[in-house]
Amino acid sequence: MCDLSDHQLETGEEYTLSTTPDRTRFTLHNKAEGMIAELRDDDATRFRQDYDELKTQFPDWNADQLLAQLWDQGGYGWLAQQED
Repeated sequence: MCDLSDHQLETGEEYTLSTTPDRTRFTLHNKAEGMIAELRDDDATRFRQDYDELKTQFPDWNADQLLAQLWDQGGYGWLAQQED
């Protein structure tokens, strides 16, 4: 779960993305489903690449569009667990 050292990168009505300052861990929160994907190690490396690529390809997308794409099409929703 996010702690005080995490920084929010994206915040939308349905999704929130937080990361550690060194971008080695990401927390992707699907607010509507009450699910959180904690991404570390290889998953975090792949996520960072996918995130940066989408931000470049679709610079006009809002946070929810971007994060929904990663959650659904990127497959990161499969790594999620119910939030506490």
